[in-house]
Amino acid sequence: MLLYIHVPFCRRKCRYCAFHSLEMGAATVVRDYVETLLRELALWGDRMGGVPVTSIFFGGGTPSLLPARTIGTILDRVGKAFAVQPGAEISMEANPESLTRPSELRTLLKVGVNRLSMGVQCLDDAMLHTLGRPHRAREALDAFRAVRAAGFQNVGMDLIWGLPGQTLRQWMQQLKEVVRLRPDHLSCYGLTLEPGTPLEDDCATGRLDLPPERAQAAMFMDGAELLETEGYIHYEISNFARMGFQCRHNLGYWEGEDYLGLGPSAASTLGGLRWNNPEDHAAWTRQVDEGRVGAEAELLTPQTRVLELIMLRLRTARGLRVKAYRELTGRDFLRDHKRLVHLLHREGLLRIRDGYLRLTRSGMLVSNSILERLFEDTEALMALPVDTPASPLPDAGQTDGQTGGLTGGQVAEAVARGVAGRDGPPDAASAAAPPSPPPAPPAGRSHG
Repeated sequence: MLLYIHVPFCRRKCRYCAFHSLEMGAATVVRDYVETLLRELALWGDRMGGVPVTSIFFGGGTPSLLPARTIGTILDRVGKAFAVQPGAEISMEANPESLTRPSELRTLLKVGVNRLSMGVQCLDDAMLHTLGRPHRAREALDAFRAVRAAGFQNVGMDLIWGLPGQTLRQWMQQLKEVVRLRPDHLSCYGLTLEPGTPLEDDCATGRLDLPPERAQAAMFMDGAELLETEGYIHYEISNFARMGFQCRHNLGYWEGEDYLGLGPSAASTLGGLRWNNPEDHAAWTRQVDEGRVGAEAELLTPQTRVLELIMLRLRTARGLRVKAYRELTGRDFLRDHKRLVHLLHREGLLRIRDGYLRLTRSGMLVSNSILERLFEDTEALMALPVDTPASPLPDAGQTDGQTGGLTGGQVAEAVARGVAGRDGPPDAASAAAPPSPPPAPPAGRSHG
């Protein structure tokens, strides 16, 4: 199982960010959050009885705003509640301005954090100001060097391309500057204008202009080519890593592993069930105090599971295994989508090899359009009879709505069934997706 811990605090909210976050307030607010989180951990530990955990991810928000000793306390309680496996990946998102104290960095290492994901976003001070980021380019570079000096051997950076006013030349120059530092992992996201954010309003009203579509396409294609030339593996649409440094937590999402989310707004998918914690801090605290964690769980519909299988697997370089589709649906993917697969293959957008369908880099560039068409075709096919019995799925008549609020025992029973060797149901994608996708998983995105 994967464990995600949402830390909602930020120094201030970035102008492009739509994730749940709170401005860092009084110490009592942070203390109350930590105390509630520890109670939530204990509740799940009591119900799940030492389930193995292979990855822990602190996301946010800005988890690095918490004192390192507090992170250590949380990890200690995680170890009491679950069976954290030897060599587990323990990641934490961090902003450069919160990585300035060598003693704190050394303490983070000491308490068990072994991977940092730095929210750099770009190396242009004017663009950082436009984004509302609290750091400057020089701070980001200095923070990376400080993290290395403290002893971290697995450090990644998040970057955003397609920013207002950004040119292809600027993007490529920034990538080259980043590559000279040799980070172990790079997440390169195209800017998404989230409704209701200040940046979206600036672009909608003409105060800011995004780069032309052709320039944005070149940023993706040329950037990926540069990174591969520099030894980075393009293992998912937005993610690149040196050999052996792929983010195991996010790979778990894309490969459909179960995950438990803790903290306000955190999402969970366990044993064929899915739920989100309340976003409101008071409502989340009340739910924990009443012992109702997981009470709003819903059974995943067969349709959701199939669409997520297609969406998540095609995001990765490994691709969609045709056999996995048949095991889930009882149908043949190549026969179901014969005309579309032929068209995509002819246009150089899709390759078929060793039983896997993989998007080419050109296919990744237009993946949302491809997935939208696949979704439409799959939804139409779901009503047709299958050739062979599908692998066990909830009965369609039982999955259209909420389960009526499962008890903690019912959730725990379903989780126990799911974690004990089941090929877990697909989870949500971490980046923007076509219509009808499931909710996004809690990590693996450009944090604010």
